[in-house]
Amino acid sequence: MAKEKLGFIGLGMMGGPMASNLVKAGYPIIVCDPVDEAAERLLAIGAERAATPKEVAEQVETVLVSLPTPDVVKTVATGTHGLCEGSKIKRYIDLSTSGAIIAQEVGAVLGEKGVQCLDCPVSGGERGASGGTLSLMLSGPEDLYEKVKDILAYIGNAPFYVGAEPGMAQTAKVANNYLSAVGNIATAEAMVMGVKAGIEAETLLEIFNRSSGMNRATEDKYPTFVLPRKFKSMRTLLIHKDVNLCVEQAADMGVPMWLGSQVRQFLQFALTQGHGEDSSIGLIRLIEKWAGVEVKGKDA
Repeated sequence: MAKEKLGFIGLGMMGGPMASNLVKAGYPIIVCDPVDEAAERLLAIGAERAATPKEVAEQVETVLVSLPTPDVVKTVATGTHGLCEGSKIKRYIDLSTSGAIIAQEVGAVLGEKGVQCLDCPVSGGERGASGGTLSLMLSGPEDLYEKVKDILAYIGNAPFYVGAEPGMAQTAKVANNYLSAVGNIATAEAMVMGVKAGIEAETLLEIFNRSSGMNRATEDKYPTFVLPRKFKSMRTLLIHKDVNLCVEQAADMGVPMWLGSQVRQFLQFALTQGHGEDSSIGLIRLIEKWAGVEVKGKDA
């Protein structure tokens, strides 16, 4: 049985691998991205290309988007030549981290056009996107989730349906990324302090990972990226965006975030120093510079 033709908009660090996995799984896909190089990688494996989101929405019933910021998500979905102007689209799946407010606004506009919307922000980084092992946070109509879950199985293997209300999955995602940012920065501070005290970085990580300080940064990111000094992770401007979305939503809900405000301030400082496009795990270099030490492995 032939598989449904899909639309996919946004072919960056996350979207490119996700779209590639769908093509490799046998889905005909029409893609849209302003970056020629990104689109050409998909064209090389059999995808088609559209010039605008509207053009995508004129040709397929199901459109997935993976976009960098809430403003871009809103423009692609509801702007001029956006998905809302397409005549064929029936289902919209947002894989971006766009925040609950944008999810609700986009859902309202597309809903008036008869389009069902599913929030599906993902977590797991580029490795997870390439391997199809992302975790998926989902909210929207449950019947829509049931209809598209076979498609999403090629994107991630850990789906979490959290509820029917628009934005619920986005809330889960920004809370997750907030925790990730806090863990990364706290680990950087602890590692720099330990190394300056004369403790080998590998030993310090082993202590943390066998003790109560263990977290995703100590388990994976530091051994993989920091100790070898090969920094690769979400860009700083994007993690700043996610933390900001979390802190702002928490304030609107009356939830205090003392640590969140400090983490947001640190990330804002990093942006002012020109680190927006740098790997967020590499922000340890700011703390190293202030402390006068470098955290690295024996073989780095």
